[in-house]
Amino acid sequence: MSWLATVAEFVAAFVIVLGAAFALIGSWGLVRLPTLMERLHGPTKATTLGVGGILVGSILVSRLEQGAWSGHELLITLFLFITAPIAANMMAKVHLHRLRLRDAAISPGPAGAPPEPGGEAGWATYEAPQPDTPVATSRE
Repeated sequence: MSWLATVAEFVAAFVIVLGAAFALIGSWGLVRLPTLMERLHGPTKATTLGVGGILVGSILVSRLEQGAWSGHELLITLFLFITAPIAANMMAKVHLHRLRLRDAAISPGPAGAPPEPGGEAGWATYEAPQPDTPVATSRE
């Protein structure tokens, strides 16, 4: 075994262990955090990075063992990184709408209840832009 293969195995092992640590921390956050909005952070950030790291390590191992790159793990990783944030965004929007409608089945959490509809504070997830809203055309 050459020194390059040994280094590649150590890199693959490190990426897999790092991914497993992220997945463990994200899963622990999913279980331990009290409200829905806080629990969204565990699976959408840490666990996504964890599973992505495990899959990247798996790609490296398959390259070392079989001598060919594995496209399956790469496609799974891309699908995971695309769908997890979108799903979390949709869940957060539904939660905000239910809070706004004063659904008794959910608690507002530490941030408190959202503002009343029609008030001064508009939420981008609930209201359409007002006609007199200025549009930013340049970065200053």
